[in-house]
Amino acid sequence: RGIIHVPTAPWAHTVFDLTAWSAGLGVSVVLYRWRLRELTQDVARKVDGGYFAALVVGAIPGAWIAGSLTSLRFASPALSHSVVGALVGAIVAIEIYKRLRGVAGSTGGVFVGSFSLGVVIGRLGCFFAGLPDGTYGTPKRLPWAVDLGDGVGRHPVQLYESAAMAVFLAAYLIGLQRRSPWAMRRGFYAMCLWYGVQRFAWEFLKPYPTLVGPFNLFHLLCGGLVAYGWLYWRGDLRRERGAQGRALSVPGPDHQPV
Repeated sequence: RGIIHVPTAPWAHTVFDLTAWSAGLGVSVVLYRWRLRELTQDVARKVDGGYFAALVVGAIPGAWIAGSLTSLRFASPALSHSVVGALVGAIVAIEIYKRLRGVAGSTGGVFVGSFSLGVVIGRLGCFFAGLPDGTYGTPKRLPWAVDLGDGVGRHPVQLYESAAMAVFLAAYLIGLQRRSPWAMRRGFYAMCLWYGVQRFAWEFLKPYPTLVGPFNLFHLLCGGLVAYGWLYWRGDLRRERGAQGRALSVPGPDHQPV
């Protein structure tokens, strides 16, 4: 079977990263003006500058620790960073901040579009950066196997993840257009669930060193994301139903529940 030869260059990662950051910022502005203005203003009333400090304090160490704990175990050890590590680190820091401030409910809705689009574009950068990027898939004889410069056919795992997040982004935008509660209220938790599940699957197609049984570090982080998304989704759903129940029990002028 033939192999699809892909032209690669290490600098492609930087180009796609810059594009992803710019596009992410742009989509955040568009979604804010289109559907998320009220949600964002509500969050802004609950938090202060410490929210963004916690975001940075969690995301940056999380990215480098998670990435490096894996890449330092390669045959050629090197420091690296990881988007899932950044996401998990940010979530941990923000949830601690929210607990200290007494903030309930999701505050990450404004980041859903930018993160999802960032992964869609950023993974293309990983793909065209080739083998030096360290995110390539395991060797496999497939009709769509790609050669990233060493003559070996591999799973294009970067494209799998990019496509999976594009599907989620499309569903999320449809949800916003319809003002669906899952997108308007729980979009961040939905994103964590989807991102965790799809990346957990792709990790089996990467040559990363395992940590527990067949699972590498990223499997464990993605499992945590799935658990977080599910538990917090359920918690927000209970709060929503509780609020609706209280609203229906407010006495009206005739002293009957309305």
